[in-house]
Amino acid sequence: MSAPTTEIPGYIAGTWVIDGTHSDVTFTVRHLGVSKVRGRFDQVETTIVTAEKLTDSTVTATIHATSIDTNNEQRDAHVRAGDFLDVEQFPTITFTSTAVRAEDGEYFIDGELTLHGVTKPVTLAAELGGFGNGMTEGSKVLGISARTEISRTEFGVGTGIPSAVVSDKIKIELDIEAGLQA
Repeated sequence: MSAPTTEIPGYIAGTWVIDGTHSDVTFTVRHLGVSKVRGRFDQVETTIVTAEKLTDSTVTATIHATSIDTNNEQRDAHVRAGDFLDVEQFPTITFTSTAVRAEDGEYFIDGELTLHGVTKPVTLAAELGGFGNGMTEGSKVLGISARTEISRTEFGVGTGIPSAVVSDKIKIELDIEAGLQA
C-alpha cells in the first residue's frame, strides 16, 4: 500500500541533488569472521525526484569506486585492484530505482544495483529524515537514510577471496542530505 503524499509532513515535490558534505555512503564487512571493517565512498552523485505521488518518485546514484576509503591506504589499494572492485575496468557503481513504496509506515526503494559490471535487483529499507529549510534563505533540504545488504560474490567481487577471510555479506548504509534544485 502506498502512502499518499499528504501523509508525509512537509512533503515537497521536486528534484534534489546530494550535498556531499553532509552525506555518507558507507559499508561494513567482516574480516576473519571476528571483526568489522568499515569504509566509505567519498565521491557520490545522487539525484532524488520526489513526485507529487510518492510511488512515482525516483532515485539515481553514481558512486566513484576509486573514492573508497577504509582508513588504510594499503587496504584501499587492494580493494581498488582486480581482487575486488577492479576500478580500472569498473570505475563506477550505479543504482537506479525501479519503485518507491510505503508499507505499514515503512519506506522501501527497489532498484537495480550495478557493481563490478553485474546488475542485480536490491531493496533499500529507507527512513525519511524529513523536509526542512536549508542554510540559505529560501533553500530546502531533504534527509533520507537507507540500508541494504548484498552478497559480494553475486556481483563478482572478490570471488577468489574466501568468505572466512572477508565475509560474503556486505552491509551498505546511506545517510543523504539533498538540496532542492530551483
